[in-house]
Amino acid sequence: MSKPLSLPGLLMLTPLIGTTDSWVKALGLALASTLLIGTFGAGMGLLRPHLQSRQQWLASLLLAATLGSWLWLAVQAWSYELHQQLSLYLGLLPLQCVILEQAGFFQHRDRLRLTAGFCGALVLVGALRELLGTGALGSHLGWLAGLPGDSAGWVLLPQGGLRLLTLAPGGFILLGLLLAAKRAWTTSSSFNRPPSRK
Repeated sequence: MSKPLSLPGLLMLTPLIGTTDSWVKALGLALASTLLIGTFGAGMGLLRPHLQSRQQWLASLLLAATLGSWLWLAVQAWSYELHQQLSLYLGLLPLQCVILEQAGFFQHRDRLRLTAGFCGALVLVGALRELLGTGALGSHLGWLAGLPGDSAGWVLLPQGGLRLLTLAPGGFILLGLLLAAKRAWTTSSSFNRPPSRK
C-alpha cells in the first residue's frame, strides 16, 4: 500500500475544515475519531479472520453503524452542547471507518501514525483558527468535561483577530498555507543534507 489513501483523505477534509473553527470542537472530534477508529479497528481485527471477503463488507458496515450510534448517544449524554456542534461530523465517522476498512487501512503498518497525524492536524488547525480568528483560545473548554455554559477561554489578542479564519474559506486558506510551509520545510531540509557516500 504505497499510494496515499486518496478517497479516505478527501473524506477527512470535511471534518478538518468544518470542526476546526474552534479548538474545543477540534479536540472533541479528535477524541471521538480516535475512539471510534480504534474500537472499529479492534472489532474488525477480531471478525476479519472468520469472514469471507463478501461478508467483511457487510460486517464492517454493521459494526461501523453500531459503534457510530453508540458514540452519537454517548457524546449527546456527556455534553449536549458539544454534540450540537459535532453532530454532522459524528455521523460521517462511521462512513469513514467503512471506507478505511475497504482501503486496507487497518492492515497498514502506519495506521497509528496516520491516525495521530489526522488528530494532530485537527487540533493544530483548530487552535490556530480560533487563536488567529477570535484572539482567544479554549472558548467553551468545559464542554469537553460535560459542563454547560459559555467561557471566553484565554484571551491572547485583546483586539480580536481576523474573523475570516473562523469561516470555511479561512480554514482552506490556513490549511493551504500550512501545507505550503510543510512542503517548503521538507524541501529545504532535503537540500541541507550532506550527500551520501557510497
